[in-house]
Amino acid sequence: MDEKKQVNQKLDIDETLPHQIEAPSFKHTGIKMEPPFKNSHGVIIGDSFYASKQSPLENWSDETDPSIMAGDEWVHPTNDIGWNTPENKELLESKKPPKAVPFMHPTKDVGRGTD
Repeated sequence: MDEKKQVNQKLDIDETLPHQIEAPSFKHTGIKMEPPFKNSHGVIIGDSFYASKQSPLENWSDETDPSIMAGDEWVHPTNDIGWNTPENKELLESKKPPKAVPFMHPTKDVGRGTD
């Protein structure tokens, strides 16, 4: 996706998307929030404003081919509604270290086989 141009805008606070009430936190997952970008159609993806004068959605007609909006250039890697699904929230939670410290080693299960 060479057409992507980074847009200098920061919407995250501490690896979260606070403007989306159901959005999961990326904090401590190893996944870094990525900034919005401009795709080859001049549409900014991932800015959470969802409307753009250049977007085919804003200029739709009977002649518009829906496939124009297919592909990775229309999907933001970290600011996408897909992260709000239970499956993807679970995926993020599984990447976070356990919260049992100081009673548990962060990488070793010292209780295994003791009972």
